[in-house]
Amino acid sequence: MTLSGSRFDVMQFVGERIDTVLGNFLKPIDSNWQPADFLPDSTQESFLADVKEFRESARELPYDYVAVLVGDTITEEALPTYESWLMDMIGVDQQKANGWSRWIRGWTAEENRHGDLLNKFLYLSGRVNMRAMEVSTQYLIADGFDIGTGRDPYRNFIYTSFQELATNVSHRRTATLAKQAGCAQLSKICGVIASDEMRHAKAYKAFVKQIFEVDASEMMLAFEDMMRKKIVMPAHFLRETGVKMGQTFSHFSDAAQRMGVYTTHDYIDIADSLLIDWNIADIRDLNDAGQRARDYLMALPARLRRIAERTKIPTLEYQFSWIA
Repeated sequence: MTLSGSRFDVMQFVGERIDTVLGNFLKPIDSNWQPADFLPDSTQESFLADVKEFRESARELPYDYVAVLVGDTITEEALPTYESWLMDMIGVDQQKANGWSRWIRGWTAEENRHGDLLNKFLYLSGRVNMRAMEVSTQYLIADGFDIGTGRDPYRNFIYTSFQELATNVSHRRTATLAKQAGCAQLSKICGVIASDEMRHAKAYKAFVKQIFEVDASEMMLAFEDMMRKKIVMPAHFLRETGVKMGQTFSHFSDAAQRMGVYTTHDYIDIADSLLIDWNIADIRDLNDAGQRARDYLMALPARLRRIAERTKIPTLEYQFSWIA
């Protein structure tokens, strides 16, 4: 079946089938984990002792690691504001409590827990200047969100597929590093967040796969466009007081590279995995522009790896205002 030419028609067609699969991608709220499950209980007599244990376990976390964790937290805290961006996509009707609006709200509600949990851990850890971090969070939300997708659902779903995989990698790595540093509870925290991100990635990848089945050429062109522009991180405008917009993100990214939390090679591996997951090499019924887009995409990982081989990991350390 082909519905080429109308984003609205395609979104309506795919959206009618979403309600039947949401149970695979969203968990029931009452039985889902909540931040309180992983934090000291303030109603218990042992609360202060538990907080002291938290602080002790966080003491050995490396400086760059704490910087990366703060950057991840700020990113997660800003994410719920992006609901308005997704609700504005072509083909989404936020007045209906089903289909796309149900997914977007459910996804946002699950993601909202991530920032809550990480923020509370950092507060209790004693390692972070919380006010400085909160200033960066407010800046990130106030500065807006521009990732080059506009209202186009095809480009937005390429972006979210990629980003959910990237955040899965980042949180999995921070979980491993926390365990190595003797911070077992933080390892659990990052692990459960990573699990959410992978489940959400599967959802967005499934949406893209369905669109490829009914509008292959336009979806291929959208994929090519996003990869040509490069997938930017949600926090690419990240900054601190007295720092230009986006400059702090560059330092945060450098720290992530040094720690091996998220690297250039991870970016390339994710792009490669999407080519495989969406079976890009074997998609048929493409127009001439779609075929050229596919050729570009199939050659991209190898080209990026050649560039990455010449790229050095940044060694210049930066003093973040966030870290006490």
